[in-house]
Amino acid sequence: MIDYPRLRDRPNWLYLLRDYYELYRRLSAGGSAKIRSHQKTVRDGISRVIKANAEVHELKPVSKPVTAHLQRALDNGRMERHAPFIRAIDSVRDHLVWQYGYEKVPRGLETKYAYAELAGPTGPVLTDEVILGLVLFAPSCTYPAHAHDGISESYICLSGAVSENDQGVYAPGSLIFNPPEQRHRITVAEQNPALLCYAWTGDRKKLANQKMVFSRGPRK
Repeated sequence: MIDYPRLRDRPNWLYLLRDYYELYRRLSAGGSAKIRSHQKTVRDGISRVIKANAEVHELKPVSKPVTAHLQRALDNGRMERHAPFIRAIDSVRDHLVWQYGYEKVPRGLETKYAYAELAGPTGPVLTDEVILGLVLFAPSCTYPAHAHDGISESYICLSGAVSENDQGVYAPGSLIFNPPEQRHRITVAEQNPALLCYAWTGDRKKLANQKMVFSRGPRK
């Protein structure tokens, strides 16, 4: 049986979680009670992970074509108010496992998108309290419409600029909230990649067994 290190044995991961917590504490909810509640749920989940001194399963890094844009995304993020969080990401980048998460990836998307889980059922910080991670988009990426069963999701834009459902532009420091079952489509600006962090909250079984699929809208 492997005796995995814990958060207190891997301070870079501990600092990352603490900085994640601070992001969700400091960002405005824009007057939305639902967003404010989601932010608190994320913070409470992170607090429980830290208090439990969760196991850390550091794996060999796995890259995808889009990670060629990661350095640019991090450099751009260092110019923003959340620069300490960018530095925390940089400190663990050699342990990030970038993946697609879908059995079938639309043609062309495999070169423009990937995500890396930071905390969740598959680690590296092992927990069933909350799922935290990063998603990286290449310039001009269109991420098709999808929804999450029973999962509340939020993105925080760390660098670059994106729009969701063509209903607004989100610059660095913006929070995007998607309640369960809400279909959302993301497009990325032409000049720079976009790096976002995300948080999923919901029933523990839903978090552990979430299947990621792209969905088509209702026929008209």
